Amino acid sequence: MTQIGAPKLEPINIGTEAKPPFAVRPDPSTLFLKRAQRLQKLAPGHELGDYLLFVAALCRLQSNIAAAGASVTLPSPDRLALARQGAMPPLARGGFDLGGSFKTTLDRLLAAIVSAGEPMPEQAKEAARALAACTAADLHSAIEAVYADDIARGGVAETVLLAAALQIHFTQLAAAIDAEQLQPVADGVCPACGAPPVASAVVGWPSAQNTRFCICSLCATQWNVVRVKCVTCGSTGGISYHALDGQPDTIKGETCQSCKSYVKIFYQVNDPALDPVADDVATLALDLKLAQEGWTRRGVNIFLTGYASPSSAPADETA
Repeated sequence: MTQIGAPKLEPINIGTEAKPPFAVRPDPSTLFLKRAQRLQKLAPGHELGDYLLFVAALCRLQSNIAAAGASVTLPSPDRLALARQGAMPPLARGGFDLGGSFKTTLDRLLAAIVSAGEPMPEQAKEAARALAACTAADLHSAIEAVYADDIARGGVAETVLLAAALQIHFTQLAAAIDAEQLQPVADGVCPACGAPPVASAVVGWPSAQNTRFCICSLCATQWNVVRVKCVTCGSTGGISYHALDGQPDTIKGETCQSCKSYVKIFYQVNDPALDPVADDVATLALDLKLAQEGWTRRGVNIFLTGYASPSSAPADETA
């Protein structure tokens, strides 16, 4: 493990100034498909190759269902205004009736898994059948367990599949909201839905060169956070960067002495192909090493459920 000092800042083009937006909405029409393609590329020769291919297949199903476009309904204008006045996430996870369009999305995902349109292990099919047979009360409890990252209340496979359906639903909601109306909520909290980030990324977008965005683990909204700052507790002191020896320095663990935790940071400005979810899974070895050194993971990734889940995610006061 190599500990690296503060990251080098790439130069901004002469005559330009980085003026990043605070928040950027996801694009469900491309998000899941690009993620699947990245996983497919990472899999050959990887020690987690079979698992990466499974996740790629699940992401393709997410893409297909997102493209099918189950209609979602945003909160009322009054509720959106109230959330803005109170500096609260307008798509707060705990405030939604997860019947209707979400149930349609979940049913489509579970049916696709069982129908073997994609190569799926039998364990995934069994989990899909179990979820399909859940009562409304059981499903509600299972969703609460996903939000709380409480694997003990449900099996790993069931948790992953349910979370995958929630990702589709909330990504579609986030894509429909006005990003200019979003505002900071709290450190480590998505301004759209209140979920924690999966990671952060230093981007190379026009007018946002070398700025950093956190990526929501649930709705995929991205929000701007200053660099060399803990995305969990907000501390600007005691920040260090860690990478595995012999691995590209475009992926690092950003550790914080104040809260003894870390969230991965991806340098898309140097490698635009990086996907925060896919490459997070593919760099599980970095998580294992950081855990051995006593750091607590705070990035949330449904595809690392049971492998590298945070001991406790940032509180979602709106849930």
